[in-house]
Amino acid sequence: MAVSARDGWRQAANGALLSPWAKPLVFAAALVPLAWTVWLGWSGGLGAEPVLESVRQSGLWALRFLLVALAVTPLRMLTGVAALARFRRMLGLFAFFYAALHLSTWIGLDQFFDWPAIWKEIVKRPYITVGMGAFLILTALAATSTDAMVKRLGGRRWRALHKGVFVAGLAGCLHYVMLVKGWQTPPLVYAALCVGLLAFRRWPVRIRPAAARASADTPARRFPDGSSPARRS
Repeated sequence: MAVSARDGWRQAANGALLSPWAKPLVFAAALVPLAWTVWLGWSGGLGAEPVLESVRQSGLWALRFLLVALAVTPLRMLTGVAALARFRRMLGLFAFFYAALHLSTWIGLDQFFDWPAIWKEIVKRPYITVGMGAFLILTALAATSTDAMVKRLGGRRWRALHKGVFVAGLAGCLHYVMLVKGWQTPPLVYAALCVGLLAFRRWPVRIRPAAARASADTPARRFPDGSSPARRS
């Protein structure tokens, strides 16, 4: 049977993403923002307030990785490239990594570990309260992201717990919207993307593109590294 151009592209994309080099490349690429921020800090490129800029950049990259992780399932369903699911956990963990960097930079370099003052800030400023809530959710998701925790919790409870990533995404966007003064465009764009990604999951199956239905109907299979697109959706 002849293979259509679309099926050929899909097979090529799946083959590239299943390559042994794909995960190391994505891992290395995910560290570029950190390396770039360190370079800017060392070379004086973070502006007049380098600590605040470091806090801002790490927070932005946490939100970006979280949105990219949330986009994996919609992209997989729209394109039929099932191998995208291999990267969802890694991207989610990088969202947690940059969020931890964001929080630790604020605590260590901006607040100088003054815990009473930090607690007052968390209670006094709602945007910090919301951000802390998002971080606690991401911490729980990162701590239970291993295969051993999936087995210990059971598939149903693990999936229910990890639906918290949607709450973390909305809280992260709300944190950004409340942080800036006035209604600025960038945080609203992030919030719109997050809402759009969540809305896609509520999109009735009958009006989804054919590739989405085909992907959703495809029986779960395991990738060479043992991961399953169904479990990581």
